[in-house]
Amino acid sequence: MRTMTKDKILIIDDDNRNIFALSAVLKARKYRCVSALSGEEGMELLKKDKEIGVVLMDMMMPGLDGYQAMAAMSADQELKDLPVIAVTAQAMLGDKERCLEAGAIGYVSKPINIDTLTALLTKYI
Repeated sequence: MRTMTKDKILIIDDDNRNIFALSAVLKARKYRCVSALSGEEGMELLKKDKEIGVVLMDMMMPGLDGYQAMAAMSADQELKDLPVIAVTAQAMLGDKERCLEAGAIGYVSKPINIDTLTALLTKYI
């Protein structure tokens, strides 16, 4: 059974700079953050750490990308209800809809508007 610790966020992004910047901003707002540099590493962490309350998922990563990771989460009984916020540099027409159809509960594009992200986090955790 997953326990929901409301302030713990998993950031999955293949760019360490994005993780560093996002973690710094979120920690300043009293969120606890853990991170993974790939979809595969993120999935492993989700299976081990039962305190994660929301996932910030980079959609474009080598290997297991955000879409594939969300599909794997949806198929996993323990992870299927965990909220995922899609984070992407892709801001093309239809990208937001594609992310939401894939199972994300929210969508933010890079560079991230922290107020928008905070509003989503407040709503879902």
